[in-house]
This record gives sequence, structure tokens and C-alpha cells, in this order.
Amino acid sequence: MKQETADNSGFDVVDSALMMKVFYGFAVLAILSVAISLGGRWFGQTIAMAGYTDEVAPREIVIGNDVISAPANMIRFEKARRDGIAGRLDLYLRWPEMDGYSEAARPAFNNVDGHKRIVFLSLEPRMMTRDMSGRLAPIYSELTVKPGVPGPEGMTLFGFTENSGYLNEVLAVAARNGEPPFVARCLSGTEAEESLAPCERDVFVGRDLSLTYRFPRELLGEWRALDRAVIAKANAMLHVK
Repeated sequence: MKQETADNSGFDVVDSALMMKVFYGFAVLAILSVAISLGGRWFGQTIAMAGYTDEVAPREIVIGNDVISAPANMIRFEKARRDGIAGRLDLYLRWPEMDGYSEAARPAFNNVDGHKRIVFLSLEPRMMTRDMSGRLAPIYSELTVKPGVPGPEGMTLFGFTENSGYLNEVLAVAARNGEPPFVARCLSGTEAEESLAPCERDVFVGRDLSLTYRFPRELLGEWRALDRAVIAKANAMLHVK
């Protein structure tokens, strides 16, 4: 009886330990299941958003002597969607609405229909004494092939000389009454076709900022409205310290 009792006692101990292991095993599996479920939902949402956010709360970014208040959904990179000091701020907007990412704007941001409509903006400290319009006479005019060819809406397109350093680019120039000329550089050929925004122009805004905006070549025909809208949007986000 004693041996039997001892055997039974030993069996009971083993059985209890085994049951505890089974219990903990199921508990761990349950926790992992919940974690995977929640993680899957979060990761799926991250993939669906593709790095975008539809949050419109403003972020206040300080660059030098300028303060920029930009909605989070207009800020391109997640790490930049915070208040604080930065050396540069990258934004993107839908044309012609001039708004940031949203559910309604998703097709445009993902280029679903093939109609390029996103304009990219970069704000950073000025590194030159002249913006692109100011560089036309002293620099670009010496590097382009004359007389150029007609472009959309009164614009003239100039090719660059071989030694200019701007191979596979053209210079788009349009005169404006009482204002400096509109000047932009655009990629040409295959590179232009493969780029979402092959044209770029830079202007001075704020106290000490340079605004470079890149846009689809298809928008050259709307250069007047585009230039006004982009500069107005940038100025609206600027607050002098």
C-alpha cells in the first residue's frame, strides 16, 4: 500500500506539472493569437496607407528663422511629422485641389489612373543668392541652345549645351508682365516618362527659405495657375519667428 501510495503520489505530481505546462502552453498560444491578430490589422493598415496619413492636425517645424505650420497629411515622411527644428521639410499636394492625402485623394497619390497630379515641395535654407528666375540671365542663358522651340501657353523650351551639366534636360521659360520670368527645368526622353514629377522650379519664400517644387510635365500648360497656387500655399504655411 505504501508503495502504491507513493506511486500514486508520484503520478499525481507528474500529472499536475503536465497540466500546468499544457495550461501555460494554451495561454501563450492565446496571447500570440491575439498579438498576431492585432499586429496583422495594424500591419495591414500600414500597407494600405503606404506611408501616408490622413491626419490633418498641423505640425510646427522650424527651419532657421522661419516657422512652417503644415498639416500632417501634407508631410511626405513619417519621421518629419512632428513639431521641432529641422533642416528641411518635404511636402506633397494634389493638383489642383492643393490638399494632402485623404481617402478621396488616394487614387491620385497612388497614380491609379495614370494621370500624374502630385506636386512635391521642399523647403530648406537658401544656398544661392538667386532663385531660378534670377539665374536665367547670368547662368542659364549661357548654357542653352538658341532660339528654342515653342512650348505650351506662351512658353519657350530650350535645350542645354553638351557641356552644361544638364544633359537630358530642357529649360522652360515664359515671360510675365511686371514679374520675373517663369523658369523651370524638366527632364526629357525616357527619364521624363518614368518620373512622376520630372519638372522642377525653385523660388525664394519666407525670410531665408528656398522652395523647390517638382511637378508633372503635363502641368507645364498650367504654369501660371500652378506657380501662383504653390507659392500661395507655401506662404500660407509660413509664420515668421
